Amino acid sequence: MPELPEVETSRRGIEPYLVGHSIQYAVVRNARLRWPVSEQILALSDRPVRSVQRRAKYLLIELDAGWIIVHLGMSGSLRVLAEEVEAGKHDHVDLVMSNGMILRYTDPRRFGAWLWCEDLATSNVLAHLGPEPLGDAFDGQYLFDKSRNKRTLIKPWLMDNKLVVGVGNIYASESLFTAGILPDRPAGSLSLPESELLAKTIKAVLQRSIEQGGTTLRDFLQSDGKPGYFAQELQVYGRTGEPCRVCGTPIESAKHGQRSTFFCRGCQH
Repeated sequence: MPELPEVETSRRGIEPYLVGHSIQYAVVRNARLRWPVSEQILALSDRPVRSVQRRAKYLLIELDAGWIIVHLGMSGSLRVLAEEVEAGKHDHVDLVMSNGMILRYTDPRRFGAWLWCEDLATSNVLAHLGPEPLGDAFDGQYLFDKSRNKRTLIKPWLMDNKLVVGVGNIYASESLFTAGILPDRPAGSLSLPESELLAKTIKAVLQRSIEQGGTTLRDFLQSDGKPGYFAQELQVYGRTGEPCRVCGTPIESAKHGQRSTFFCRGCQH
């Protein structure tokens, strides 16, 4: 599914076409997504867009009367199109803008969401989320403190949104490789120096991916229809049996928390 860099790339892509313009109306071709499209979205009419923000993997479109909360699910994507572009079978939601453009949501699996919220503080989907990994609140001391006495394996622990948001499967594997930490160690085994290195590495890996447009895996496209390019730099993810680009040891894979994990025993300890 699209991870934090892909969602942030989408946010940056659509922001110039939304902010400062108004949503004239919404077209909902199929309201049966992960949750039904909120009725307030169906009733939108001439609403100015104040900002486009991101929290974890949620896109937050701020209007004068509330917020549209968008989640891309497993296969969702957003594109900015000219008004005359014909919709396809998986194009479920359009926001028709006052500048003559359309924000189109495409989702073959329909696991995404379009929700309405008047106050983000009352949103159930945003409650109980941990800090943003690129923010100041997420650092080595935070990771070290949270890891004390934790027997959970490091990899699934990092993917817990209550600990930190947006460190999904790809970037957890890549960050642990870059930090030289095996994913199947207990979280409580992390030392403070390892925690500091891991926090810095997570920030660097995510930021580099954002700068390069996200990771192209299966369905992801940027808002302009172009794929991301970070997949070209993946060191371990999806490379089972291939030689490590650093030491030549074959990349291994295992299931941790029911998710595939990729690592190198020559570089990670």
